[in-house]
Amino acid sequence: MSRESAALPGDPPGGRRAALVWGIGVAVYFVAVIFRTSLGVAGLDAADRFDVNASALSTFSILQLLVYAGMQIPVGLMVDRLGTKKVLTIGVVLFTAGQLGFALSPSYGTALAARALLGCGDAMTFISVLRLGSRWFPARRGPFVAQVAALFGMAGNLVSTIVVSRMLDGLGWTATFGGSAAAGVVVLVLLVLFLKDHPEGWEPPPAEHAGAAFVRRQIALSWREPGTRLGMWVHFTTQFPAMVFLLLWGLPFLVEAQRLSRETAGGLLTLVVVSNMVVGLVYGQIIARHHAARAPLALGTVAATATVWAATLAHPGDRAPMWLLITLCAVLGACGPASMIGFDFARPANPPDRQGTASGIVNMGGFVASMTTLLAVGVLLDATGGDYRIAFSAVFVLEALGVTQILRLRARTARRERERLVASRVEAVHVPA
Repeated sequence: MSRESAALPGDPPGGRRAALVWGIGVAVYFVAVIFRTSLGVAGLDAADRFDVNASALSTFSILQLLVYAGMQIPVGLMVDRLGTKKVLTIGVVLFTAGQLGFALSPSYGTALAARALLGCGDAMTFISVLRLGSRWFPARRGPFVAQVAALFGMAGNLVSTIVVSRMLDGLGWTATFGGSAAAGVVVLVLLVLFLKDHPEGWEPPPAEHAGAAFVRRQIALSWREPGTRLGMWVHFTTQFPAMVFLLLWGLPFLVEAQRLSRETAGGLLTLVVVSNMVVGLVYGQIIARHHAARAPLALGTVAATATVWAATLAHPGDRAPMWLLITLCAVLGACGPASMIGFDFARPANPPDRQGTASGIVNMGGFVASMTTLLAVGVLLDATGGDYRIAFSAVFVLEALGVTQILRLRARTARRERERLVASRVEAVHVPA
C-alpha cells in the first residue's frame, strides 16, 4: 500500500454511511445556494418590482454578502464549539425564513431585511459541511470531498439559472420565491432526523475553554498561520469574478450590453455552472494526487480569467462575438473550484479544534471581494450611464491585489509546511512501538 493511500492515524473510516450523512449536509448547502443565487436571474424583475436603479439593486447582493462575510469567523467558532448539526439547523431556519420573506416583501426595505436574514443562514452552511466532511472521511480525501461539496453547490446554482428563471416567467415573483422556500423545510426535516456530527467512536475531545479570551486566541492562532492567510487570499482572488457574474451582474451585462435574449443569456449562465462542476472534479483529483499543484492552479485560473475578461471588454464594436462570450463563461466556471484551493492551504496549517475558525477566515476572503466588486460595478454603472466596460474593469484591481498577496505568502507557507512535515517525522520516530 502506498504512503498516500494508507489511512492516517486517527482518521475516520468513511464509507457508505459517511456518504449518506454527509449527503444530508450537502443537501442543505444545495438549497442554500439556490436561495443565494436566485436573485441572479431575478435582478431585472427586482428592479421593476421595487423601482430601483443599479446601485440600489446591487445593495441586495451586497447586504447579503456583507452579512455572509461578517458571519464567517463567528460561524467557524460556533462550529468548533457547538458542532455541525446545531449550526446547520439554525442556518436552515434562517435562510428559509429569509427566502419566504423575500417572496412576500411589499417594499424595498423589507426585501433588504429578508436578504440579510437569508445571508445570515446561508453563512452557516458551507463551513459546517466542510467540518462534517472532515469528521466522517479520511484526511487524504479532504480536497476531493470539498470539491464535490462545492460541485453540489453549483448544482444549486444551475437550478437557479434554469428552474427559478422559468418559474419567474410562468408563475411570478411571490409564487416562485414562496414555493422554493418549501425546499428549506424538507432539508430541515432530514437534518433533524438523520444528521450526526461524527461516527460513533470518533467523538472529538470536549471543548475545555470558553469565553472571549478563548475566542480571541482561536482567531489569533488561526490568523498567525501563513497557510490560513494564503488560503484567504487565494479564495479572495479566485472566487469573486464568477460570483459577481452569477449572483447579479451577468444577466444584465449579457442582455443590456451584449443585446442577447434572456434565454440565450440564461444559457450562458448555465455554461458557467456546468463548467464549474466539471472543473471542480478535475481540480479535486489533481490536488489530491499532487499537493504542489495548488498554487499553480490558483494563479493559472486568475491569469486565464483576467485574460478572457480583458479580451471581452476590449473587443471593438458594440458586442463581443458569441465564441468569446462562450469562452468567458467557460473560464469563469473555473473560479469556484480554484477558490476551494484556499481551504487546502488552511486545512493542514491548523489542528482539528481550529478547523472551523480557519475555514471561516478563508471563506470570508472571496465574499469580501465579491461584495466590493458588486458595489463597485453598480456605482460605476450609474456614474457612467451604463458603461459595462468601465464598470467591470474593477475586476482587474482586486485580482492584482490578490495576486500580490498570494505571491508574498506562498514561500512562507511552503516553508511552514516543510517544518511541520519534519516535526511529524521526528515525532513518529520517537513514538515507542
